[in-house]
Amino acid sequence: MKIGVTLFATDRLLPPADIAREIEARNLDSLFLPEHSHIPASRRTVWPGSRPGQNDPLPDYYWHLHDQVVALSMAAAVTTTLTLGTSVTLLPQHDPIWMAKQMASLDHLSGGRLVMGIGFGWNVEQGESHGVAFRDRRQRTEECVAIMRALWTREEAAFQGEQLHLEPSWAYPKPAQPNGPPIIIGGMGPRTYDAIARYADGWMPITGRGSLAGRIEPLREAFERHGRDPASLRVFISGASENPDDLANLAREGVEHVTLTIWSEDSTEVRHRLDDFARIAEAARQRFDS
Repeated sequence: MKIGVTLFATDRLLPPADIAREIEARNLDSLFLPEHSHIPASRRTVWPGSRPGQNDPLPDYYWHLHDQVVALSMAAAVTTTLTLGTSVTLLPQHDPIWMAKQMASLDHLSGGRLVMGIGFGWNVEQGESHGVAFRDRRQRTEECVAIMRALWTREEAAFQGEQLHLEPSWAYPKPAQPNGPPIIIGGMGPRTYDAIARYADGWMPITGRGSLAGRIEPLREAFERHGRDPASLRVFISGASENPDDLANLAREGVEHVTLTIWSEDSTEVRHRLDDFARIAEAARQRFDS
């Protein structure tokens, strides 16, 4: 199991290239970054991090983020083994043709190190700023994935959906990974499981649990319903437990990759947390091997 890092790459934090060097130097496996283009000041949507029954103020790091692809490109340029991940790309808010080009270029230039986590988006007002109605975001996401995969894998790509259309087109570069970067969907629940089973490669829940028992079985059942091998499901965890025993158990359950979260924007604290993560990762590997 790979163990990496996720954080909010803001304009107040160490530059992404510096963070990536620090992560790779400690033999950690990855850097995963979230994205938000902006936060409308009129936000009414309840922040998922709010206390039950409340709509707590959104932390301002949500609107201080660097662009996700630019930040990961800087990380790619100064590393050789680091997995570069999005956790997540708010795919329905993007033009899928440009997104396919950006992700193909990043995967091509990094030698196939990209993992694309995607999400449907929780902020109604943010999506509307991009011309996306909240009720349409799931269908649009599926069609965005179809267009990206077509552009990544076909000499002449085309697509006709309910919301999106691509006339026969040529596009290069192709990703270094033969079928393109793996697409891993974040979220929970039956609709999300069904989406993963129909058109994605894996699942990326945010959870600090030390076991996915009882949660992963419904997703494997969804794979079977759609004629896919449940063993092909790839599981990534964002915001994982920092307990080495928990991480070792998740590895035994078949989790492929976890990321540990840094919340601080202080450069000294970030380095200390990376030191902590390196010790946690080594301890987890020892427990798994024992």
